[in-house]
Amino acid sequence: MNSFTYQYPVRQHFGKGCAENAIKEEMKLVGRNVLLAYGGGSLKRTGLYDKMVDWLHECGKNVTDFGGIMPNPTYAKVQEGARLVRENSIDFILAVGGGSVIDCCKIVSAQAKLDEDIWEMQYAKHQYPTEFVPMGAVVTASGTGAEQNNGAVITHTEKKLKQPLVGAYHNFAVLDSDLTKTLPMGQVISSAFDTLSHCMETYMGKPQTDNLSDEINEAVMRNVIKNLRTLIADPDNDFARGELMWDSALAENGLLKLGKQTDFQCHMLEHAVGAYTDCNHGRALAVIHPSLYRHLLNEGKEKLARMAERVWNVKGEIVEQTAALGIDALEAFIKEIGLPTRWSELGITDESVLRAAADTCLLMPGCCKQFTRDELFEVFKDCRSYNVKFIK
Repeated sequence: MNSFTYQYPVRQHFGKGCAENAIKEEMKLVGRNVLLAYGGGSLKRTGLYDKMVDWLHECGKNVTDFGGIMPNPTYAKVQEGARLVRENSIDFILAVGGGSVIDCCKIVSAQAKLDEDIWEMQYAKHQYPTEFVPMGAVVTASGTGAEQNNGAVITHTEKKLKQPLVGAYHNFAVLDSDLTKTLPMGQVISSAFDTLSHCMETYMGKPQTDNLSDEINEAVMRNVIKNLRTLIADPDNDFARGELMWDSALAENGLLKLGKQTDFQCHMLEHAVGAYTDCNHGRALAVIHPSLYRHLLNEGKEKLARMAERVWNVKGEIVEQTAALGIDALEAFIKEIGLPTRWSELGITDESVLRAAADTCLLMPGCCKQFTRDELFEVFKDCRSYNVKFIK
């Protein structure tokens, strides 16, 4: 493993039914004016919004509403949130939702403290914020692990870009599996696949040799696969819900990344397509992953073969065959859990969109293969059909 320094700032409240006590305890530590951030109407339909407001009022807080955060949060929405923070002298931001709400609030927290545009600050000046409005996260849709880190993915509609920004860490995260029970199963599945993708993207990074971080990762990947199958068969299984929630946290709290240079080329490809199509993140990752891995089979065969044996429990006669069988097993699992493997299943049929995405995608130095733009376009094009064969 490479050298590292590890310090982790996010306090974790984990457990079925822990939300009320955790939130009330945390509210004792923050200022009076709270921005309550959330997504669409589901928080209100399920009654959770009213509970949150009641709990905050019981703690003596003034609540400012910041709703309507979309599945792929936009830069305009970030600016709206930052204005609310300034205008209402907000002391604390409470993000209640999944990765989209939480990501948006990380950047709101930073932008509200800045006199300049945070996108230009990071991408033009290569500078990063150092002051933030304190915040916490209550997770209602696990999978992204967004509550565990200070990175966010924001869509800049005018620039046709969906890219990472650096924002605030949360003071705390509430991981109560009861809060995920109202999610449609399709969203649960796509979110859990995002967790698996995070694990694979970390695992496939450098170094390619065996190390403890990767061995822990293998256990997390096996756990995701097992418990997702369990939850699909039995949606009322609270234990499986809790396991998947903690899998998501472990994938993004930095533990699996210690001593690693991560890959995340698949995520960058999805972000590029998402900037043009607003597609579902987890479902698009499912489309891209098998094709991407077939296109880096030569360069990544040793690591893909280890994942094949230790996670998917398949083995061929030689390393290349084992690696290929592992990719086949991944694709079979994607189909088994009902996720798409073709662009057409996401309504994406315009090849010019894929070309534009390949041309604007961030290229990741941690990927075992350094792709050209044309090669990434081929990865995208091969997602149009099943069972694409890797060509040397």
